[in-house]
Amino acid sequence: MASSTGEKGLIVSFGEMLIDLVPTVSGVSLSESPGFLKAPGGAPANVAIAVSRLGGRAAFVGKLGDDDFGHMLAGILRKNGVADQGINFDKGARTALAFVTLRSDGEREFMFYRNPSADMLLRPDELNLELIRSAKVFHYGSISLITEPCRSAHMKAMEVAKEAGALLSYDPNLREPLWPSPEEARTQIMSIWDKADIIKVSDVELEFLTENKTMDDKTAMSLWHPNLKLLLVTLGEKGCTYFTKKFHGTVETFPVDAVDTTGAGDSFVGALLHQIVDDQSVLEVSTHQY
Repeated sequence: MASSTGEKGLIVSFGEMLIDLVPTVSGVSLSESPGFLKAPGGAPANVAIAVSRLGGRAAFVGKLGDDDFGHMLAGILRKNGVADQGINFDKGARTALAFVTLRSDGEREFMFYRNPSADMLLRPDELNLELIRSAKVFHYGSISLITEPCRSAHMKAMEVAKEAGALLSYDPNLREPLWPSPEEARTQIMSIWDKADIIKVSDVELEFLTENKTMDDKTAMSLWHPNLKLLLVTLGEKGCTYFTKKFHGTVETFPVDAVDTTGAGDSFVGALLHQIVDDQSVLEVSTHQY
């Protein structure tokens, strides 16, 4: 439930925000595209904006370049009602860029420019700990685990949020090209796995993390840990499956023509967190028992 003052619980997203450069023509390679449109991106920031647009309270913690793109992104957060007290600017590094290729089936391929980008340089001492301690839900991905000092900042923020009683929400948001190797990606993504209360993975990420091509409940439950309250596996056009300590089930989707799936999972997570931040009873009660 909301607080006694009627104020909704705060959802704080931690991690990267960047510029997506999207081809003006779908279904072509980057080299074949006649032009690109810039758009705000970065999974944690997308989640924060989704929460705010649904009427929730959201804040973003991360680092942007002290450049036109960085200040543009900060402005977009503010315009969408996302609290910006957790944003830092780096004078020595640029805001990250990601070229997003839209295939003919609406799925995406990524090419990143971050060598290093500002988000990778967030330090633990730059964290707004007061903001993080005020979170009722603290949401993050895995891209912030790839390099230091951002990894240490991530670990510190997660620890502070947990100590303050926040629900920890984890969407690995796998981007293989950013990792040194698939093995390193698996190791680091799983290194904080048992800290999260809520985990959302896609079917592709489930296959990657388990190294199992069989997409069934047993495979999903191999990722369960004792402190987990909710595990979600999104299945694209097939909907999603969900697992709690006491029940599990499947939610089907409705058919649409896929134009661009960029940010779809982030919108899903934002809607989920907005729904449960002030009413976690949905994680405890269901008529569909094991």
